[in-house]
Amino acid sequence: MRGISRRRWPAIAALISCCLVILVSCQQSSRDLRQTSSGVGASSQGDRIRLGTTAQIVTLDPAEAYEQSSMMAIANLGEPLYRYEENDQGELTLVPKLARDLPTISDDQLTYRIPLRRDVVFHDGTPFNAAAMAFSLRRFRDNRGRPSFLLADLVDQIEASDEYELTLSLNYPFAGFTSLLTFPGLCAISPAAYNIGEGQFLPNQFVGTGPYRLANYGSDSVAFDIFTDYWGQPPNNQGVDMRRFSSQSNLYNAFRTGAVDVAYQQLDPDQIHSLQELAPSEGYQIIAAESTTISYLVLNINQPPFDRLEVRQALAAVIDRDLLNQRVFYGQADPLYSLLPPAFEAHRPLFATQYGDGNVSQARELLHQAGFSPENPLVVQIWFPSSSVAGRLSATILQAFAERNLPGLMTVEPRSVEAATAYGYLDKGVYPTFLLSWYADFFDADNYVKPFLECQEGSIESGCTLGESQYHGSFYYNPLANQLLQQQREASDPQQRNALLVELQEIVAAEVPYIPLWQNKDYAFAQPDISGVRLSKTQQVLPFASISP
Repeated sequence: MRGISRRRWPAIAALISCCLVILVSCQQSSRDLRQTSSGVGASSQGDRIRLGTTAQIVTLDPAEAYEQSSMMAIANLGEPLYRYEENDQGELTLVPKLARDLPTISDDQLTYRIPLRRDVVFHDGTPFNAAAMAFSLRRFRDNRGRPSFLLADLVDQIEASDEYELTLSLNYPFAGFTSLLTFPGLCAISPAAYNIGEGQFLPNQFVGTGPYRLANYGSDSVAFDIFTDYWGQPPNNQGVDMRRFSSQSNLYNAFRTGAVDVAYQQLDPDQIHSLQELAPSEGYQIIAAESTTISYLVLNINQPPFDRLEVRQALAAVIDRDLLNQRVFYGQADPLYSLLPPAFEAHRPLFATQYGDGNVSQARELLHQAGFSPENPLVVQIWFPSSSVAGRLSATILQAFAERNLPGLMTVEPRSVEAATAYGYLDKGVYPTFLLSWYADFFDADNYVKPFLECQEGSIESGCTLGESQYHGSFYYNPLANQLLQQQREASDPQQRNALLVELQEIVAAEVPYIPLWQNKDYAFAQPDISGVRLSKTQQVLPFASISP
């Protein structure tokens, strides 16, 4: 699992775009509106669904794809071994997809034997079996695409131990491995259509086993047709036409005029708020779900003033999440009090109990302990990507809060930088703070602790000099945290693992290398005559098959 955060910054950049106000030329706007009105790539025929989005599918090769938009397409065209299923009570269960059952795991937690379905064929007619599944996973790992690190260090051998049995051998135990196998890129692909070899990618095709097959792939439109030989329940529609708009404004207008049936990824908070207000009169359906995305403030413990624990704790006390949620998101996010989201049993809202929200008296006491006064005020720079409206508003709100409630004692200075520049310099220790967002590759608690806290080399005095926390920009080093991280990855007993995860959250709350801020919500909007639109709580994808016209 080494290296998650090192490859996550491009995904974060894409994520932050959900909070952008995108400026486009009149020519771009006119082009989109002309194409919408003329039906190019937007209008559906019969029982096909018209899906509008601003997200661009960069590649359809599952061994190379690492953007949310690409994952959404791959998740509807292909199938992994397992997926999460949500019941009516909102409870999540890991269930087989191309597997027939959950894996049989050896006593040392290093060998996974997985029985596979026998009634599956690929879109090109090639039979699915263990050899095909082994080929798919080897290609994902060995072609060395952007997500290949998910398997590269972890999985040693991938073998077809029988015609319909797959055996995976790990280099070290990892309690979240079955959850990892839900990652959309770990889907089965036809051995007749792909090759194994470093850098050998096919971005414009997809040959998998899912309920849809790829009918057309263009820069601004993708057509998904029904796969008539699909082994499972057929979709509730006759296909999906996915249209990419060049701006959020054009997507919003296309939905308002009925040019698309479903709008998903990404409308800005103002547009979401507008559609929420119009829904009662227009009959719009609002589909919202907790996303796997969290936003947080990184504190560089090597750089003054955040090399002082009292300063980090004081800033944690100053943060008013409810105020940020209302002013920035119109209530479209949930306040977050731990890096581990509430969907996990081990979640503990420790920042709420230890610091609260806008706790001016606690902040003032901590700042006095650190030696700050009207004669020696604390100056805090809050850095954020220059394109992020959410970052700019949050820093400005915090600036006003400090000016009003801690006059002469604490001053906040909002600072912005281009996202690409920031991600290149975070691990160099340039920024004292940085506002970031993060989403997990797969639904497991390890994704919310290891990429933030792990450090391979460092010391208490120097901080982290090599590892995830150094790359994240906090430079946090704690040998106990490293030990707990390893123990929770290897813990086969869920209760034991939860106890270790709670202890890790306690360390973060006590030492504050990060301040959790909010958990984003995922939104889709559907016209009144559309049904079956639902969102995944474990991955930011829109399942097409359940949508009915």
